[in-house]
This record gives sequence, C-alpha cells and structure tokens, in this order.
Amino acid sequence: MSHKIYVGNLSFRSDETSLRNHFAGCGEITEVHIVLDRATGRSKGFSFVTFADESAVEAAIKLSGQELDGRPLRIDRATGESRAPRTGGGGFGGGNGGGFGGGNNGAGRPPRRY
Repeated sequence: MSHKIYVGNLSFRSDETSLRNHFAGCGEITEVHIVLDRATGRSKGFSFVTFADESAVEAAIKLSGQELDGRPLRIDRATGESRAPRTGGGGFGGGNGGGFGGGNNGAGRPPRRY
C-alpha cells in the first residue's frame, strides 16, 4: 500500500522545503513531488508527499485546512490511479477539404460546383 497524500490548493510560493517543514511532525517523509506546468515551469498548485508509514499519512490528513504560505491546504490520500495515457487526436476532426466545397470530401465523388 502506498503511503502517499495529495496536497491541493498549494500556493505558487510553496516549495519542497516548506512542504517538508509543514509535514515534518507527521512522520518520516520519503519524497515530495510538486507538480509543475511543462510550458511555464511554475507549480500547478498541487503536490504529492510520500511518507515511510501509514500512521504518518493519517496524521498528515488531519492537517487538512491548515494554512501554508497563506492558503488553506486540501489534503487527501492519493488514490494511486494513474491517468489514461494521452494519445494523439483531439482537436477538430479531420481535414476533408473544409471551406466551401474545396477538395474531395472522401465519398468518392467530385467536389460540388456552385
């Protein structure tokens, strides 16, 4: 079983050191991971903290609502579920000519004439 918590509503000023200090009284911390935006490198406002044992997780969850760097933290047990892998696609369908009758619409017939 994972001994990991989710920490939400994190201030953009919060860093690994401030998180370690905030949760130090709960038990031994083995990892702190602040999730960063790939484009900007800034915090996305949440993190994950991993503890050495379950009793530390229970103690940390009791700190939910306490402020860190001016923001009340939302603390929950991390579920361990990973997101589905991202695949290509998305967006607006395909290219089939578009516009006003331009190109073959893929139905095997010539474009309309207006």
